[in-house]
Amino acid sequence: MAGLDLENRPWYIALIVGIVVSGLLVFAFENYLFKDIDKEIVARTSDLEALKKKVQEGKIAESRLTQFREEAERLETELQRLLRILPTAKQTDELIKKVKSLTERGNFRLVTFQPQGFIKKEFYSEWPITVQLEASYHELALFFDRLSRFSRIINVESLQAGANNRKGSAYTISVSFTMKTFIYGDVMQEGAR
Repeated sequence: MAGLDLENRPWYIALIVGIVVSGLLVFAFENYLFKDIDKEIVARTSDLEALKKKVQEGKIAESRLTQFREEAERLETELQRLLRILPTAKQTDELIKKVKSLTERGNFRLVTFQPQGFIKKEFYSEWPITVQLEASYHELALFFDRLSRFSRIINVESLQAGANNRKGSAYTISVSFTMKTFIYGDVMQEGAR
């Protein structure tokens, strides 16, 4: 250092100058060389905290995975039950077989089973079916009772009953009604399934 003569000065002056020069060097290193490194450390620390939070959320979700699977299984079972009540397809053959089975289990004579056109509603379609049958009063009650136990929704409308006037018939009552069932969704697009 030009113009600074430390030889004739007391030792503590050299020490003070050394401390000041060291302090300046440390300050220069801190502000110029390590400043970018400090910013990067702060940014990485923030990223690390965010990742730790995501890991914690993942561990919480993982601990509830069994519960989610059980809930999904329960909902799937409920969906299958609801699809039996309100199917997404006509299932004409199945419905005819069930009604025919009902008539065969009792003392009935199925005169007419005539499906009608669909009536489109907001999220489902109505499917009316005209039915005529002959039976005794007791057997007719059993028929409607068994029909009410179907898993599929079936309403009976426009019921007309009267004495059976056919000579030689074992059946005392002649009944005609509209059996109305329902299909979830748009049947017109699905076609006859």
